[in-house]
Amino acid sequence: MNFPDMVPLAIPFFLGALAVEIMLWRALKRGDYETRDTAASLTMGLGNAIIGGATVAAVYGTFSAANSIALFDMGYQWWVFVLCFFAEDLCYYVYHRISHELRWFWASHVVHHSSQHFNLSTALRQTWTHFMSMGFLFWLPLILIGFPPDMVLFFHGVSLVYQFWPHTELIDRIGPLEWVFNSPSHHRVHHATNPKYLDSNYAGVLIIWDRLFGTFVEEDPEDPPRYGILGNLNSFNPLRIAFAEWGTIIQDVRGAKSGREIFMFLMGPPGWSPDGSRQTTASVKEAWAKSITEPALAEEELAPVAMQAAE
Repeated sequence: MNFPDMVPLAIPFFLGALAVEIMLWRALKRGDYETRDTAASLTMGLGNAIIGGATVAAVYGTFSAANSIALFDMGYQWWVFVLCFFAEDLCYYVYHRISHELRWFWASHVVHHSSQHFNLSTALRQTWTHFMSMGFLFWLPLILIGFPPDMVLFFHGVSLVYQFWPHTELIDRIGPLEWVFNSPSHHRVHHATNPKYLDSNYAGVLIIWDRLFGTFVEEDPEDPPRYGILGNLNSFNPLRIAFAEWGTIIQDVRGAKSGREIFMFLMGPPGWSPDGSRQTTASVKEAWAKSITEPALAEEELAPVAMQAAE
């Protein structure tokens, strides 16, 4: 079957919705836009589209080769479509979660979180190194099971298009649908650097995986999200946005004193260091939890987080 590539088809919608949000932002004074930040996000999105177009044949070729040794021939029956939708969304959850937990994949994904603003342009701030980091291999199990490659890629495109609209502060909650679907409220939490929000809400289309696997955190009106990353880049340079973390990885690996350190610099959690002197999300959350029960002891540990939030 011939499935449409959903992302290129949605580009006019992306740009139109972006223009509408900017107009509403100006009229309602709700939300957050910064001209240089928006330009950087759009540049990252353009680069991602170009590189994605140049590498799609290699990805499809890999999936087609894997499909030739698949366990089953799933075909195109209606129930396969339904099953593929859920299976692809689960694969995205796994990929997204690991992209926050393993530095190699974070080096690509950090691009999407590097903006300290949260609006529809942030959705278009995408990596240029997804193919290099081999992130597409997270969907390979679906092909090996027997789902047709074009079906998997179609639902992946559907997921990416869906994920555009939750990047907004103009929409509060969506009622009972919040229990099932990823929403602006859920995704604001995901992009936040507040300690209670770190490493949560990895949903693509469905929030059910976060609820099932214990990574769901609800937005708290008393703790508004602060956006960015631990150690913000403070740069609008697309090259720095795209490659800063890769450059830091290279420096760390060059300075490593053992094979274990090399491995941890590549595959450990982002922020890992041999002496524990750098912040990881785990250390920040631990200090935050301690601040609730032992405020005096945790004040010094949380100070760097508070300083970053003020930048």
